[in-house]
Amino acid sequence: MTTDENRVVERTGWAPVRHFAERSVLGLIVVAAIGLTFGVLLLLVRFHWRPLLDLDQSVAHGLNSWAAGSETTVAVLQQISSFGGRGVLLPLVVLAAALLFLRRLPRPAIYLLVTGAGALILDPSLKALIGRLRPVVEIPVASAPGNSFPSGHALGSMVVYGMLVLVFLPAMRRAWRPWFIGLAALIVAAVGFTRIALGVHFLSDVLGGWLLGIAWISVTAYAFRIWRREAGHETPPITDGLDPEAGPDLRPAPAEEAVLPHPWAKGAEILVGWVFVFGLLYLVGYSVNRWEPPFDDAVPRWLQTFRTPDLDHLSWLASKAGDTHAILIISLIFCPLALAAWRQWRPVLFLALTMIGELTLFLCAAASVGRERPSVEQIDGQMPTSSFPSGHIAATMCLWVAIAIIVMARVRQPWRWIFPALAVIMPAIVALSRMYRGMHHPTDVMGALLLTTAWIGVLWWVIRPNAHAETLSEAAAEAEKATRSRDLEKVG
Repeated sequence: MTTDENRVVERTGWAPVRHFAERSVLGLIVVAAIGLTFGVLLLLVRFHWRPLLDLDQSVAHGLNSWAAGSETTVAVLQQISSFGGRGVLLPLVVLAAALLFLRRLPRPAIYLLVTGAGALILDPSLKALIGRLRPVVEIPVASAPGNSFPSGHALGSMVVYGMLVLVFLPAMRRAWRPWFIGLAALIVAAVGFTRIALGVHFLSDVLGGWLLGIAWISVTAYAFRIWRREAGHETPPITDGLDPEAGPDLRPAPAEEAVLPHPWAKGAEILVGWVFVFGLLYLVGYSVNRWEPPFDDAVPRWLQTFRTPDLDHLSWLASKAGDTHAILIISLIFCPLALAAWRQWRPVLFLALTMIGELTLFLCAAASVGRERPSVEQIDGQMPTSSFPSGHIAATMCLWVAIAIIVMARVRQPWRWIFPALAVIMPAIVALSRMYRGMHHPTDVMGALLLTTAWIGVLWWVIRPNAHAETLSEAAAEAEKATRSRDLEKVG
């Protein structure tokens, strides 16, 4: 036994070691049973066992007949299926690992990265080894590349959502843990169901993906628990999560008091501010609609003279930087990172209300003003909203200005000036691309600037996003202090 293990035995007796051994044996039996079941299923698929093939075909054709009858059903199934695709799972794992590194929890972060990387290797390797073709259904509603067994979506969702539960379970209150586990299980089950209903996998493909995912999580979780024991930590039941001591560090903002004092009063102030900003936008939009400045159509016409296929493509890319998907992705990345770095909900609330207010103000103002698009060729075609104010530009401005406000108060390093620069450069690029593509007038850009200035001004006055702002160095020092205190308590 190592010195650390001797200390553990001297302090607590042999009971924890005996319990760990018992749980280890039980865990190995469970993992072996799951692995054996997967192996049997793999052989049945590989050697084309007729009863299994008949069951697969029956389920595939039945669900295909149900799904193919409605385009809405297919669209919903595809959306749910995306939660098991690499486009969602890879960023989710990278973001979760980044959060853990920010919270100075390298071991669970490494666990996520290693376990996720293993799933990426297992999926294509087994598909190439088995070489099973995908289902052939009567009415194809979706397609997928590569072979069929096991389902990569089923495997990936089981591994990713399963390991996220194991890592973040200690941050949950005990009353909420069953709901957290149930939500993850529901997502995994829904993803597997959609792969069969869309006709891109057999039932046995999904079951194989689930079994392989459980086996892989079990192996890596067992290795992690061995790692903990060798470091001198106790080995509690797996129902407490992989690293129960990390619970305080995983909780979003344990030391923060009320996010907003007097929330009802603050809510009323925000609502009143929204009404006044909308009134201002409507007044300006009404005036511009009745009095059209001569330069308003002249600028898009002038930009139109520079159009080439290459510039059209570049303008499309620049325009995409301000669309709903890009803005949402950046927000969903920044908010968790900000919460992990500074452990405060207030800046996250500030950014969320900024974007919600921008969207509602833009939609209401555009519907009320009803301004026509520039009288030039519009590359993007007919749009569902009117021209004033520009939604792309307003969303880009609000996002990057709000992020710059949050970061500048909390970061002291020179690189913080990147964010004010982005708050100027990104809206300028999006504005130029939107006018080049014939979608907006210069006064629409001015309307977006007015919306951003007025709305962020309201939220700044009401929310005070930088009240009690903590710099990165202060947050790191506080986290280090808390970690040392817990270590001292354990030693004592």
